[in-house]
Amino acid sequence: MENQDEKFMAEALKEAQKAFLNDEIPIGAVLVHNNRIVARAHNQTELLKDVTAHAEILLITSYTADSGMKYLEDFTLYVTLEPCAMCAGAMKWARIGRLVYAADDLKFGYTTLSENILHPKTNITKGVFQKESAQLMKDFFAKKRL
Repeated sequence: MENQDEKFMAEALKEAQKAFLNDEIPIGAVLVHNNRIVARAHNQTELLKDVTAHAEILLITSYTADSGMKYLEDFTLYVTLEPCAMCAGAMKWARIGRLVYAADDLKFGYTTLSENILHPKTNITKGVFQKESAQLMKDFFAKKRL
């Protein structure tokens, strides 16, 4: 499964790069079902002037609207940064079957509040492309501080 995780996290990193290039906080996500990407998203809070326009929320909303599905138990969500409490809550309600994230978010990640936010059956893998994702975040904020 590790190779698959790297393959799909690399795609999430491509989404994060799109956010970076659009002057958004560089977080990207992909939704996978049966080893196939079914949805992609990146942060768009600046573009949409919407504080809820996080990659995970946009991804879940677009896929469920297009597919007509409400619950995503058999899906894996790959995201480049540990989800915030809002996104973890959305994943709980969508019943995401598996979460894979790259870098920890020590300030706003859901684990800083409570690990009980996610659905109890959600399996979690973290650290896939951690260095690359963390570096992209550092580069983004370094650019902002110039």
